[in-house]
Amino acid sequence: MRKLVPILVAFALAGAGFGSTYMGLWSPSALIASFSGEKKHDPQTAFVDVPPVEMSIPGSRLMLSLSVSLETDEAHKKDIAHQMPRVLDTFAVFLSNIDAAAYDKRGVVEIIRAELLSRTRQVLGEDAVKDLLITEFRIQ
Repeated sequence: MRKLVPILVAFALAGAGFGSTYMGLWSPSALIASFSGEKKHDPQTAFVDVPPVEMSIPGSRLMLSLSVSLETDEAHKKDIAHQMPRVLDTFAVFLSNIDAAAYDKRGVVEIIRAELLSRTRQVLGEDAVKDLLITEFRIQ
């Protein structure tokens, strides 16, 4: 019985750690970031607004209205503005290939956001874009 006590304690601690992380009481990545000295706020963060995309959804009478901002730094801001026609082209190509029935599915905005971010990074480079923020997503 004495040999089982350390194993049971280890399982109890692992379960408590998992449960507290799952409930959002703490985050292992935030803990590691605090030890490594990463900054939470970068003063050189800049946002570039992408012109709104308004297009009809193929196969329906609905219109899609999408507004996006790109999170970057001051060094890449001018390059992103210069490459904006390519970014808009990739957005239009991707959005026009989405089936009309897909817009009714749960989680479609997250999928669209991830795909647009991936395609933006292909056009501008991995270092140029930190994140993509959807500021408006409307289907009329």
